[in-house]
Amino acid sequence: MDFSDVSLTALRVFRAVAEQGTFTAAAASLGYTQSAVSRQIAAIERAAGAELIERRREGVRLTAAGQLVMRHATVVLDEINATARELSGLPGQAATVRLGWLPSAGAALVPRALAALRHTDPGIQVVGREGGTPALVRALRAGSLDLALLASAPPFRPPDDGSPPLALQTLTERALCLAVPAAHPLARGDFVDVADLRGQRWIASSASGEDRLMGVWPGLDERPEIAHTARDWLAKLQLVAAGCGLTTVPAALVSAAPPGVRILPVRGGPQEQRRLLLARPPQPPNEPVTRVAAALRAAALSSGTPDSS
Repeated sequence: MDFSDVSLTALRVFRAVAEQGTFTAAAASLGYTQSAVSRQIAAIERAAGAELIERRREGVRLTAAGQLVMRHATVVLDEINATARELSGLPGQAATVRLGWLPSAGAALVPRALAALRHTDPGIQVVGREGGTPALVRALRAGSLDLALLASAPPFRPPDDGSPPLALQTLTERALCLAVPAAHPLARGDFVDVADLRGQRWIASSASGEDRLMGVWPGLDERPEIAHTARDWLAKLQLVAAGCGLTTVPAALVSAAPPGVRILPVRGGPQEQRRLLLARPPQPPNEPVTRVAAALRAAALSSGTPDSS
């Protein structure tokens, strides 16, 4: 089989597997059976004459040949999609920027940036979606996102080990904060002492693809009591407002905190720094992507607050 005979369906399936991270997730996103996805991947690998996807316990990873195919597949699929839009009378792809963001970034920073763009660059259409850092990194590598807002915690390693590396810029770096019910004794001061966090009840969630708990103060020297688990930031903060427990938050969520919640710094131990990264694929960006990136940087600077997840 010659690679020039590879179908668009196979290219779409290949990109979905790379973006979703598993054959199962790709099948669900496409509405296919897992066996159908496997057949398409087998076909494209036969045509390439090389293994394109390395199967691992934690998910798939593109080989060097797979990264090469993905770069060209992304161009082909994007051009096909742009043609379909133009034929149907919709705006073309040139002024469309695909942006991914963390839930916490979507609470404040992204809306500010998009509102500013409507005034400065009304011709740019931003198509956005929310996700966790691992999923957003896969989407960048798969070519289905142009920009992404990612979280980073110490020791601040790169978000993946792909080559060439993603282009990264730190937008903000601030200390992690604590959301406390306004009626809680810890809310009486201007900060919380780390020693007073022992014995508290927590509202937490599991970090995507990780074992650690998000919402519990890092380095707590006891097994935390988890009162509730919730993935949504608004749900977490509303549970705090209801007096159900404490949760950690990035400082960017100060402006999004509902009544009944105080967001305070924590003192008495090492500062828990968090970074918000603006990431894009390694190749040079086009002008619309550059304009959106500038709006995100300006929104981060004007807020004076960090973001993380």
